[in-house]
Amino acid sequence: MKSALLILRSLLLWLISGLHFFVICTFLVLLGTWVDPRRNDRPQRWFFRNVLRLAGVDFEVRFAPGFDRTRTSIFVSNHVNIFDPFVIYSAIPQFVRGLELESHFKVPVYGWMMKRFGNIPVPETGGPSAFKTMMRRTKAALDDGVSLIVFAEGSRTRTGRVGPFNQGAFMMAQRFGYPIVPISIVGSYAFHRTGDWMLRPSKIVVHLHDTIDTDGLPRDEVEPLRVRVHQLVSGPVDHDLDRTSTGVADPPTKTDCR
Repeated sequence: MKSALLILRSLLLWLISGLHFFVICTFLVLLGTWVDPRRNDRPQRWFFRNVLRLAGVDFEVRFAPGFDRTRTSIFVSNHVNIFDPFVIYSAIPQFVRGLELESHFKVPVYGWMMKRFGNIPVPETGGPSAFKTMMRRTKAALDDGVSLIVFAEGSRTRTGRVGPFNQGAFMMAQRFGYPIVPISIVGSYAFHRTGDWMLRPSKIVVHLHDTIDTDGLPRDEVEPLRVRVHQLVSGPVDHDLDRTSTGVADPPTKTDCR
């Protein structure tokens, strides 16, 4: 009986959140044709947060003391499921866009919306010329004050753990001199797992870690930076997975929540 109710709940939540996404997102994207996207940022944040509410997510953001809200940054996050963009856009208190695989822009309707939204395509093939084009677009966005989101694993987790990070985001940060902010998405794996359509009642907590300067960073420090950021991102994720597997609750803590 409980299983049947969970299936029925998941079907209903997919229907409600899906309709909300395609109807409201299309309206906001079209609105951005006439209104400066920065002035349109507040309703977009409301929209992203509402998608999570309609999907049944309890949501919290925790800011590290050294997180700088004012600096244009490259946000490096773990990647769990298709709801991650809604989670991150709801959490980051800045005007932000994402780097997204070029193949996603070929998906009917969705690809058009992401292009209009302003995400930057990441080529999966194409050689040096395609890479240079992506780098030029990335630098132009950062120089224009647009913070960027990167899923450094390059794919969604199948275990809940954070996979190895590619070097691309860290090379960009070193080359352009923009800071990196590690992000940990915790609890999303319990909510929805890639390859499984079930949506389970869950709480997602987003940790925005301290802002890390990269201005003047030597090239030989890129790899240590990658390792450091991976450890920061995976720490809260591993702790949560270990805690839930043993059934031991965390003691109450004081956090900066939004």
